[in-house]
This record gives sequence, structure tokens and C-alpha cells, in this order.
Amino acid sequence: MYAVAQYLSKQTDIQVLQVKDYIKNPKPNGYRSLHVIYAVPVFLSSGAHYTPVEVQFRTIAMDYWASLEHALRYKADLPDAKLAEHSKTLLECAQNLQAIEAQMQGIHRDINGAPRVEDAPES
Repeated sequence: MYAVAQYLSKQTDIQVLQVKDYIKNPKPNGYRSLHVIYAVPVFLSSGAHYTPVEVQFRTIAMDYWASLEHALRYKADLPDAKLAEHSKTLLECAQNLQAIEAQMQGIHRDINGAPRVEDAPES
């Protein structure tokens, strides 16, 4: 994710406005993602105007976790005890996913020789 964010950030017509790195600094509920707010040009008849756009970089596992957590928080009609139980389980899942993804990325790097990119773009 960091590599993709860096590639996008290096485009000459895009500016990085803000970076929120919830991968290195997860939220208390376990949420992990890299949020980058870019200023991107929108071309109108009067010329280019820069508009802020937020891009959330996630793995498939992070996205699935975030979808479940969102549904639990905002859409589920469950008793409080069940909500608390599922919230605790999701936190444990987030921690396990982080460890599994790190292991799989290590294997991927060994197989493909991919460079290690572990830094978010700078704002």
C-alpha cells in the first residue's frame, strides 16, 4: 500500500495535503488503513482547479474487516452484550490479520524480490 501511495504521490500534477497512517497507528478498535488526502486537478473551461480527494489504501482483508466493523457499528440490531462480544472479536481479528499480512508480504518479497516500502507519502 505504501508503494502505491508513493507512486500516486510522485505524479507531478497531484499534491499530498494530509496523511493519516492507521497502519502504523491503528485506531483503538483495530481499524487499519492508509488515508491520503490529495489535491487533484479538475479541468474546467476556466482552467484547472485543485480539489481535495481522500484515497484509502487497504488490503482486501483490511477492507473486509472495515466493512464488517461498519455494519456492526451502524447497521446491526443486536443486544449490547452481543455488540461488545463482536467488537472484541473484530479487534482480535485485526491483530491477527496484521500478523498474517506481514508474514505473507515477507514471502512475497522473497519470491518476487519486491522492494520493501514502509513509509507513507509526506504531506
